[in-house]
Amino acid sequence: MKKYLMGLVTMMMAVLVLAGCSSNASSDKKTLNIGILQIVQHGSLDAARQGFKSGLNQEIKKHDKDIKVKYDYMNAQGDQSNLNSMSQQLTSKKHDLLLGIATPAAQALSKKTKDTPILVTAVTNLKSAGLVKSNEKPKTNVSGTSDIGPVTKQIKLLTTLTQSDKPIGILYNSSEENSVLQVKMAKNYAKKNNLKLNVVSVTSTNDVASAVDSLKGKVSGIYLPTDNLMASSMKTIGKKAKEAKLPVVTGSIEMAEDGGTATYGLNYRDLGKQTGKMAYKVLVENKKVEDMPVEKAKTLHLYVNKAYAKEIGLDPAKIQKP
Repeated sequence: MKKYLMGLVTMMMAVLVLAGCSSNASSDKKTLNIGILQIVQHGSLDAARQGFKSGLNQEIKKHDKDIKVKYDYMNAQGDQSNLNSMSQQLTSKKHDLLLGIATPAAQALSKKTKDTPILVTAVTNLKSAGLVKSNEKPKTNVSGTSDIGPVTKQIKLLTTLTQSDKPIGILYNSSEENSVLQVKMAKNYAKKNNLKLNVVSVTSTNDVASAVDSLKGKVSGIYLPTDNLMASSMKTIGKKAKEAKLPVVTGSIEMAEDGGTATYGLNYRDLGKQTGKMAYKVLVENKKVEDMPVEKAKTLHLYVNKAYAKEIGLDPAKIQKP
């Protein structure tokens, strides 16, 4: 009996030692804290955020790292006062890295801290937005991925879908720096190729429907740059444009999925993945953000919204890459 009790005690002590080792192993697991600020909720930006998480997770698994990631996500829902308060909250916490999704969110974070590394995505031009000294050598605490698309090829695609010689309509938010830049590119292309444009700007979702109505009968098609306001209003734009039998070419695939005819552009989930891989280099490989060049989308895709194309009398099979 005594030997039995001694054996039982020995077994219990062994179990306790193993449990302690397991607990210590668990506590030794590295945890990365990442704060995310997104300007507004819509398909493109949501895809970029999901892609970021996927890209970082893939790199962690690829290198067999025992790392846990905690995310502190905030969405300003397009409100500037929310951006200010949320960026203050995020920068006041001890995050290992901050992610800004879209230009206003990136700028809000950058203004609040010059110490915490910041990566951004869905920003058209980081230099013109005042986030980096140059896109090749940031020399600030900010870098990331640009969503600049092939604007000229997208305009060219639209010209192949139009069925009249009326001007091409462009609808954008004049208060978004990224949109202003893309519209400038479109105007330069139109001037060089003798294309007529009818450009309309809005600054509120309340004005989008009337803006599309104002283009009916005056344009042969509508071009939408990668614009947060336009992306948030795609269902309205798509419905109005279909009623007028107008083709709509968008700056991103997600926008075309939500109410456009077609696009030749980037996939925001893929762009987010690129940013996630950059995050791994910063957080695990200790690369300095200030030395990391801004990256562009590595692949572009032709996307055709077949249902939309058919509704306005186009054959989806005949829509080709520009």
